[in-house]
Amino acid sequence: MRGLHVALNVTDLDRAAEFYGGLLGLELIDRPLKFPGLWYAIGDWQIHLIVAPQVVNSIQDDRWGRNAHLAIAVDDLETLKTQLTEAGISWQASASGRAAIFAPDPDGNLLEFQQS
Repeated sequence: MRGLHVALNVTDLDRAAEFYGGLLGLELIDRPLKFPGLWYAIGDWQIHLIVAPQVVNSIQDDRWGRNAHLAIAVDDLETLKTQLTEAGISWQASASGRAAIFAPDPDGNLLEFQQS
C-alpha cells in the first residue's frame, strides 16, 4: 500500500494557486477532470484542490499540531517562516520542540512544515 494524494477543499482557486503554486512553489500538474480544481505534485504524492462553496475548518485545539493537518517536508524551514510572515500568514511552532511549524492555507486547511 502507498499514498497517492490528499484532497483539500478551497473556495477560491486563484487565491489557492497563489499560496500552493506561488508561495510554496509546488508544481502544477495536469488534471483530467472537468469540475473546478487544481492538482499539485509534492514528491510522489499529489495535492488535489477541489472548489467548495465553503470550507469547514477542523481546528479543535489551540495547539495546531493536535488538529487534522497535512505534513510536508521542506528544505529550508527558516526561509518558509519568513515567506509566510511576509505574506501575512500566521504560523505556530510545534509544541514538541521539533523543527516544524503549522500554518493554515487561505481557506484554513492546516499544514505542517517539517525541516527535512
